[in-house]
Amino acid sequence: MAKLPKFTLGYDKARDAWQLRNGAKHVVRSFDTKTEAIKGGVLEKTVGTGGGSVQIRKLDGTIQEERTYPGSADPKRSPG
Repeated sequence: MAKLPKFTLGYDKARDAWQLRNGAKHVVRSFDTKTEAIKGGVLEKTVGTGGGSVQIRKLDGTIQEERTYPGSADPKRSPG
């Protein structure tokens, strides 16, 4: 199986926004709130049909959780 693209959702203090960045640190999309980013399949739609792995970070920068889109691409050995 090919490696999934990696994304990170984190807070950018300078811009006062939650930003979804790809592996190259390019901003894919900005959100006013973290809730806006993670509700109703917004992350999945933003990542696109190719899917990807999204690290969701807390306000302090620590990792809160990691999600894989589509869910069928989730590694079998992962606990979640």
